[in-house]
Amino acid sequence: MTAPIPLIAGNWKMNGLAAALGEARAVAAGLGSAAARVALCPPATLLERMSSALSGTAVLTGGQDCHAEASGAFTGDVSAEMLADAGAALVILGHSERRAGHGETDAIVAAKVRAALRGGLEPIICVGETLEERKAGWALAVVTGQVRGSLPAELAGKDFAVAYEPVWAIGSGLTPSLAEIEEMHTAIRAALLELFGDEGAARPILYGGSVKPANAAEILKVKDVGGALVGGASLKAADFLGIVGAL
Repeated sequence: MTAPIPLIAGNWKMNGLAAALGEARAVAAGLGSAAARVALCPPATLLERMSSALSGTAVLTGGQDCHAEASGAFTGDVSAEMLADAGAALVILGHSERRAGHGETDAIVAAKVRAALRGGLEPIICVGETLEERKAGWALAVVTGQVRGSLPAELAGKDFAVAYEPVWAIGSGLTPSLAEIEEMHTAIRAALLELFGDEGAARPILYGGSVKPANAAEILKVKDVGGALVGGASLKAADFLGIVGAL
């Protein structure tokens, strides 16, 4: 079975104006010989400019969401084809902020995953439990259920990543224990093997949720952690490079 190629992806969320492109350029300039694939996912308004600024470098770009349809009367939405046209290679789907704030179900996320594949994008599919679900002892069942419901069969033979982000850790400064991270990543790996056979061993499972230079090294050493989906720390090149360098 092929070991997953690590991926470190930065999710800028709704942050960044034109001046922030300097941080993206600094990431590319400081990358050196990284042990992982590296990507930045800016807001849609910056995607084409960032893709152009990073052209010829080792840094990939990605979108933060896409609509399930290729085009149509969907004011304010962006299709996978539009993201690819703007230079994206990847797209984040099913982030907890989309699931909670926009009512996205597993079925909606799965439809968007199919759209990403149609548009030639590599999906990063997010899963994670709330604090209430963890306290109730449901964390493993909730997250593996999201994996089974959000990853369609069409992913077989395609490149993709799963990102485990405990909802209660995102932007809070809190992180699960290393044992809790390992337990969840082991369960996700088992679900991927169940869904995709041996291929499920070759897809990276990222950890996300208050990842920063100070804790990245120990998290990235945990079994079945194949990279990170980084939020706030990806907005500053020095912090993001510190995480990339921790692998």
